Amino acid sequence: MSSTQSWSEEWKTLGLGARLPKDDGSRLTNLLFVQMGFGVDQHGNDASNASGSGGGATKAAIRAVRNAIEFNSIPGVIEAVPGGRAEMLISVKLKVPTKRGSTDPMEVNLNEVASVFPYGRLLPMEVVVGGLSFNTGRIVRELGDEDDVAVCVAACISIGYDNGQRDDDEKSHKLHDTKDGV
Repeated sequence: MSSTQSWSEEWKTLGLGARLPKDDGSRLTNLLFVQMGFGVDQHGNDASNASGSGGGATKAAIRAVRNAIEFNSIPGVIEAVPGGRAEMLISVKLKVPTKRGSTDPMEVNLNEVASVFPYGRLLPMEVVVGGLSFNTGRIVRELGDEDDVAVCVAACISIGYDNGQRDDDEKSHKLHDTKDGV
């Protein structure tokens, strides 16, 4: 995928949309913002649907990402990140319930999740087992239900930038103590 790709036609027509980092080795060395969110699809269905969208886990993941970012404004990122919001790195970690009878997480269409972000550069998304699936006790066939499984996904969205410095011992961003300046 190109570093200029936008996953959302809506954002693309506005000249916006998150893209891939320019460098495959990019990583968050300077972490500026971390936000968590969760999303539920009460008509989730356990399996992927015919369109390959990942079924309820995709819808729940999109809602989780939106929940994490929609009530936040980060105007200072323009000054804090070299290159401004267009060069801001975005890290996404999704906790998704397991497929029925498996230890693997349910499928999530990450391109659909990526379309939520209006700007920045998306690092590879991480999908791990977590979240929650539960039975609702009802099936609404008019809404496409195949079973009564609801899906809940948790999302962690981190933003920052890569300062380009590498230390062999440094595996992630700089850690800070609760005391300022430490």
